Order: sequence, then C-alpha cells, then structure tokens
Amino acid sequence: MKDTIVEKIHEIEREHLVKVLFAVESGSRAWGFPSRDSDYDVRFVYIHKPEWYLSIDEKRDVIEVPINDMLDINGWDIRKALKLFRKSNPPLLEWLVSDIHYYEAYGFKEEMLHLRDRVFSPRASVHHYLNMAKGNFREYLQGEQVKIKKYFYVLRPILACKWIEKYNTNPPILFQDLVHELVTEPELKAAIEDLLRRKIAGEELNLEKRVDVINDFIEKEIAYLTEFSNSTQTDMNDPTDLLDQLYRKYLKVVWNFG
Repeated sequence: MKDTIVEKIHEIEREHLVKVLFAVESGSRAWGFPSRDSDYDVRFVYIHKPEWYLSIDEKRDVIEVPINDMLDINGWDIRKALKLFRKSNPPLLEWLVSDIHYYEAYGFKEEMLHLRDRVFSPRASVHHYLNMAKGNFREYLQGEQVKIKKYFYVLRPILACKWIEKYNTNPPILFQDLVHELVTEPELKAAIEDLLRRKIAGEELNLEKRVDVINDFIEKEIAYLTEFSNSTQTDMNDPTDLLDQLYRKYLKVVWNFG
C-alpha cells in the first residue's frame, strides 16, 4: 500500500502543481488500534509555487482526493498548516509524530518538530481532546447496548488529556503507550486490553453490552477533566515571526524563490 500512496502523492503534485513536504498516516492505524479492514487515513502538507500566494484573492488551501474503500487522503497548504500550528492544532501535532511515514522532502517536518514545544498549548489541546471524548461518549456509549469499538475513540482522548495534566507536553500518538503509562487499575486495564486485542484481531465490535468498568472510568474522568480544563493556562511567546521565517525559507528551498 505504501507504494500506492507514494504514487498518489506524486500524482497530486503533478495535477495541482505543488510539492508535498510530508505525508503520514493518521487515524486508527497511527493510533495503534486498526482493524483488519481499516482504511488508510493519509494526511499531508504541501506548498504551491510562489506566484500562487501573490494574489489579491483568497484561494482554497486544502487538497482532497475522492475517498475509496481503502484510501482517505487529503492535505493542507503550508500557510494553512503553519497558521494551525501557531494555534497548537492537535491533529497537526499528531501528524508530526506519526510512526507511519509515507513521504518526506526538504526537511520541513523536522523543522516543525523542533518548534512544536514553542507552540504547544495545554489549554487548546485539552479542550480539543475533551470535546472529542464528550461527543463520542454522548453519541455512541449510552444505554445498555453500545457501539463497543467506539470506546477507543473516547478512551484515547481522555488519556491524552491525562497525559497533558501529568507531563504538560504533547501526548504520544500510540494508544498503547497512553494505557501503559496512565491506566494502573487492574480490572480497567484488563478490560481495555481485551477490547484492543479483539479489535486488532478483526472481531466485529458492533453493538454489545456496555463494559461497566470502562463506562464508570469515562464518566468520572470527563467530570474531572472538565474542571481541569477550566484551570489550564497558556503562557507562551507569539511564534508568528518564527513561522513566517519558516514559510519564507521553504518557498526559497523548494522553488528557489527570492
């Protein structure tokens, strides 16, 4: 599949007259709990030729490829990516640490990695992950019969919040790392690990009886983290100048501009 994805990246470059700076896996494969039939969620950052930016009109800054059964691929323009990076956008920060790399060029991703501590906002990240957990819990995990695979899409953001509370840093992308570090209660850990084993093995995890020990943990942590999120602070210097320099640098590096 990697060869297919790289071929698609080059096709996007030709069709849209851009250069892709990096492409990685996002979603369940990157998070460590894919099913056998999980699709590939490819995310990338790209850069247009300089004249594209020299316009009085705003232009579309996203490239989206029609989704098929196995491949979901889309990307952000460098300027959009850096604006979101400035806001400590959690999905983008996850792209930077994804262990599944498809394509990298020009060293841009490494430079972003060096700067991520300068832009990291605990408050923004906690709010993002907590809202994700609340939404998925409300949508999928109410009642006696629940969509049991959705536990992962609630547990992971909760554990990401707990990592931020404990370490005040970006959480790791792998679900297993979060569980290992943050889940200590034996019954809860056993229940989570059993669901994880079943999901990765390809069992159909649709409607089943709720797992009370997991639901109880989620309800308690959502209440606690809601209070915690209101107390988080963000004290950081404005990184705009640094990101402007990075943007200009890569216009030069990629297109020999200026």
